[in-house]
Amino acid sequence: MAKMTGAQILLECLQREGVDTIFGYPGGVVLPLYDTLPEFPDLRHVLVRHEQGAAHMADGYARATGRMGVCLGTSGPGATNLVTGICTAFMDSTPVLAITGNVARTLLGKDGFQEADITGITQPITKHNYLVMRAENIAMAVREAVHIATTGRPGPVLIDIPKDVFQEEAEFEWPERLSLRGYKPTTKGHPGMVRRAAELINQAERPIIISGHGTIWGNATDELVSLAEKADIPVITTFLGIGGFPEAHPLSYGWLGMHGMYYANMAADSADVVIGVGMRFDDRAMGRFSDFNPNAKIIHIDIDPAEIGKNFSTAVPIVGDVKHVLPQLFEKVEERRHPDWTGWIDRMREEHPSLHVRESRRLLPQYIVRTLCEETDGEATIVTGVGQHQMWAGQHYFYKRARQLVSSGGLGTMGFELPGAIGAQVGTPDAEVWAICGDAGFQMTMEELAVLVDEQLPVKIAIFNNGYLGMVRQWQQLFYDRNFVSVAVTQPDFVKLADAYGIRALRVETKAEVIPAIREAREHPGPILIDFQIDQEENVWPMVPAGAALSETIEAPAEELAR
Repeated sequence: MAKMTGAQILLECLQREGVDTIFGYPGGVVLPLYDTLPEFPDLRHVLVRHEQGAAHMADGYARATGRMGVCLGTSGPGATNLVTGICTAFMDSTPVLAITGNVARTLLGKDGFQEADITGITQPITKHNYLVMRAENIAMAVREAVHIATTGRPGPVLIDIPKDVFQEEAEFEWPERLSLRGYKPTTKGHPGMVRRAAELINQAERPIIISGHGTIWGNATDELVSLAEKADIPVITTFLGIGGFPEAHPLSYGWLGMHGMYYANMAADSADVVIGVGMRFDDRAMGRFSDFNPNAKIIHIDIDPAEIGKNFSTAVPIVGDVKHVLPQLFEKVEERRHPDWTGWIDRMREEHPSLHVRESRRLLPQYIVRTLCEETDGEATIVTGVGQHQMWAGQHYFYKRARQLVSSGGLGTMGFELPGAIGAQVGTPDAEVWAICGDAGFQMTMEELAVLVDEQLPVKIAIFNNGYLGMVRQWQQLFYDRNFVSVAVTQPDFVKLADAYGIRALRVETKAEVIPAIREAREHPGPILIDFQIDQEENVWPMVPAGAALSETIEAPAEELAR
């Protein structure tokens, strides 16, 4: 059996696991790995401009494709720069493999140049991590890491490899069989629990399904549609669950939470049976826990047993993969119709039209998103950062399928938009990818514009430029007596910035310019940036104030609607 270096073993293993792209940045301790990369021409390396961008690109790649993303950083600051992206993936259950180099084994623990205990640092934000001390152990570490990252509740896994382990030779042996003691995710629901859940649903007069990100990762849209149609159950989603249930379906009632639809929030708060599917009942979705619908019986279906009962008392817990559990439940539920219940929600939607775009002489972000949806026929992949623009993108673009909306949910990571869009475009080269960006968040990772040029990626960038940290300004206006502190953001000229990178750019200041700009962007074969100069004081509505209950959702005040 021929010997290979640790670097060769690592790259061979990645190829065997189906990896086609690595988002990375070189440095001293990973030079043996980069020296070996040309031997593996089928592995595409995308040179980022900051390791945080690499992690976000791997994340965006994974969310858009459903396959694991891979990022790579050197030791010390290279590794620690990955942390925000790893934590973003961890909070949103994204399968990412982070590979880091470290100082040579003889220097570990001795504060060598650019040493960091990255396995210790990332222990709370990875499903598992490895420090591989021998080249002969690399293959098993990769095999296990990929399995852990992509099965059960997906998530990031980190492999840290000292420099001399990359250089060390060992016999390569691919582990064909894999058995991890203590790691056996439950996939099928317990029959007794499924039966109890079906009984509750069959008795319910006002049932509702709340579908989350787990439905998307479980590829369970068809199964969810079948269950909802058979039992006539209205479906709302979490923000990250958008697209997991077709938004044009008659039983679709939008998404709930802090900036979700008013009628979705009221429906969740008025249901007698709440069925959580692949979601974790988090605070952004559910509002104040103590006052969420105290009369509802909760059925919670999730592959992670740690999530069940964590925030709410659960009448029927079902641990399992939604792809398997929903068909089990489908077999047990009765065909039902709930005309009074769905009629009540329909009336709420008519009386509280959360998605109405008002006429205004100002350039409204809602109008931009709605127009983009119409121009792309709702088919584009939309990648956002975090803040007001993220909420408008969730509200006013109508998604047809899973994986169309790519966004940071649980960690709320500003700066995700551009690198996330790059990862999504690399993973789905035939898709039309739009990065909807906040002007402040864009500045956190705008150096990755260079990657668009290097890789010739046709990402379309829409910057919602209001000169503020918009969501922070909204909170200061509403809850801090308009005491605006450190929220006005000095901007570069984004058009000139794009031009400096050799990227086509447009500036839009009026409503009349929106459609021509979007059409020009779509016709342009390469990357393009549009600087939309939106109304500076536009707020996101509806809104559940921080610490409030869903029943306390507030809508846009009359004076704002008149602006």
